[in-house]
Amino acid sequence: MKSVKESLLNRRSIRRYEREAVTDEQMQLIYEAIRNTPTSYNGQQFSVIDVTDQAVKEQIYALTNQKQIKTCSHFLLFMIDYHKIRLISEAKNIDMPDFEHTADGLIVGVVDATLAMMGAVTMAESLGLGTCPIGYARTVAPEALSSMMTLPDKTFIVCGLAIGVPREMPDLKPKQPLSLVIHKDHYRQDDDAMLEELKEYDAIVSNYNQTREGAKTDNDWASHIVGYYREAMQYRMLRALQRRGFDPAR
Repeated sequence: MKSVKESLLNRRSIRRYEREAVTDEQMQLIYEAIRNTPTSYNGQQFSVIDVTDQAVKEQIYALTNQKQIKTCSHFLLFMIDYHKIRLISEAKNIDMPDFEHTADGLIVGVVDATLAMMGAVTMAESLGLGTCPIGYARTVAPEALSSMMTLPDKTFIVCGLAIGVPREMPDLKPKQPLSLVIHKDHYRQDDDAMLEELKEYDAIVSNYNQTREGAKTDNDWASHIVGYYREAMQYRMLRALQRRGFDPAR
């Protein structure tokens, strides 16, 4: 197994996988890592669907156009889940508040599901497997995917994760320097200096995209990310959440 240091610091998003299946033993370790996720209140406000049926993966691919979904060994869907606590609350005649209708309730579920995914990523990477988080699983067709997965009310998909035996090892993407990520005691107040560091990072990303192995682009960092934000402005996530039994706008 890889060390935690190697697993975390050398992690890449893998989009091409071998036909070789991930073993049951490897998946059991990933499941256990997910199960041991630290969660708010120990409420464990999340669930995971492991999709291995090739026909189902092909259907999800048809919705998302993300090829790694149909070629990976396992595609995990991480979701907020208040269905389980409501089941037992009703059985025990506990008056359950509409916590999922609050902004904090939504955040709690998203954080729990995201922590669970990171546990899966870390364990999978330590086993020498490749992973690729896919947020598009949340945004592209939430109603169609929820129906396909037969999700009950009070559940909502946060993110997908492709897992498989890697067929590629792409160049490690440059990340922002620690000076832009880690703030000491309070948020930095030197915007001019931050801007210079951001410009330097933007240039580094541009150079990476122009010189990396495989497909090359002219993308910088800032314009490319803002372009994603602009596209995301078309999503109607609040409406999708409301249809799944969440209403943080109340």
